[in-house]
Amino acid sequence: MKTNFWMLLGLALALSAGVARAQQGDVPAKVTADSVDPITVRIGHSVPVQFTFHVKPGFHINSHQPSAPELIPTQLMFYLPEDLVMAKMEYPAGKLTSFPFDPSTKLSVYSGDVVIRGIALASSKSAAGRYTVHAELKYQACDNNSCYPPKKLPLAFDVKITEGTTTSRRARPNAQSPHIHN
Repeated sequence: MKTNFWMLLGLALALSAGVARAQQGDVPAKVTADSVDPITVRIGHSVPVQFTFHVKPGFHINSHQPSAPELIPTQLMFYLPEDLVMAKMEYPAGKLTSFPFDPSTKLSVYSGDVVIRGIALASSKSAAGRYTVHAELKYQACDNNSCYPPKKLPLAFDVKITEGTTTSRRARPNAQSPHIHN
């Protein structure tokens, strides 16, 4: 109980220092994103999508599943066209790390490169066409001494939904292999 009090007090002091810096305009980007290549998905099918973020050296962000309920989780949110779904989102495991404000407590954080994977699914009712998917990464960046106000990093990528057959081609029965030699 005593450790939690000191951890919360340290986080509150760190956050207030970060807010003071933010009000002074001293907040360069702590997290950046790679662009996402356009994807093509057939109606009724899905394709994998990968999102890569970079946390600036010397900083960290809470993982998708932080180790304390009062910590702000990293989340990738989507604003999708009708009948397109982002599913099976896979966030990396956070790295348990202790910090100078409370060396006895380990927090689940991301640092360096962070890759989030998912599946884009065009439902069977989707209309063929080109769409732009808008998304934002919600996160809170911290260094070893302070946490900064939560941020939203916007990103967008193009999706082309195409019509196509859902049947697969199979080999003809009794077809001779081209590798058989007489």
